[in-house]
Amino acid sequence: MNIRELLRDAKSQLAESGISQTDAEHLLAHCLGISRMDLHNPVIVETTLQNIGDKETVEETFFTLVDRRIGQEPLQYLTGRAPFRYLEIEVGPGVLVPRPESELLVDAVLHHISNMEGIISVVDLGAGSGALSLAISTESTNSRVIAVEKSPEAIFWLKQNVSTIDEKVRIVEGDVSEVLIGVKCDLVIANPPYIPDSQVLPRDVAGFEPHVALFGGPTGMEIPRQFIAAAARLLKSEGILVIEHTEEQGVDIAMELFNDFENIVLHRDLNERPRWTSAVRK
Repeated sequence: MNIRELLRDAKSQLAESGISQTDAEHLLAHCLGISRMDLHNPVIVETTLQNIGDKETVEETFFTLVDRRIGQEPLQYLTGRAPFRYLEIEVGPGVLVPRPESELLVDAVLHHISNMEGIISVVDLGAGSGALSLAISTESTNSRVIAVEKSPEAIFWLKQNVSTIDEKVRIVEGDVSEVLIGVKCDLVIANPPYIPDSQVLPRDVAGFEPHVALFGGPTGMEIPRQFIAAAARLLKSEGILVIEHTEEQGVDIAMELFNDFENIVLHRDLNERPRWTSAVRK
């Protein structure tokens, strides 16, 4: 097994399809059971190769994954993992891949928690894989997080991640409009499906990631309205809501928040695009 030749061939194939050549390194490292950085350490690579019995099977698996990536299947689905802040989140078909743009949202939530006294109750509406819930729970010792999700496919991954990363996170299965009746909390994270139904998405998203977690209705605002109503019901007075949305929805989100919330602020993501809004429950 010649690592350089394998990578050269795979990178050439990926480049011809307009896909990042570094994906070849991620996939080969995954097949070898080492990190991408270890792939560039000759000692680790040599030791790893010595312990592999059937090298032909590893090569076949690698190029099968390369072919699937050329077919636009998300890299994270192929490796089964997605980095998010300090965590490795397990993902696969049926759950959204965590986006790095959401990491700033987590920063803001942690900042709010640091300014609050005592145990802070957090509800994550539309938790998906649990990336946001688990990042907050593991980075803030005084938070108590409830992750709400209704998709059975996403709940599979949510349970898997909670069991391996932080079992303190409580999972609640059900629609945001129907769960946690009578519960009040200090902070709500809302990550609703918010993309307009008619919007065309990249092939790797539209063809593989769950549409139920992407599309928010004809205008994209139908489901976010449900999440905002749920947040208004759940939050204590002066509790904080942070909600993700498209860069075009800031005004519409603010209008929906106006009756029940104040101090409505639009925030930008890592690419300086308006991506989420914070507000305080009246």
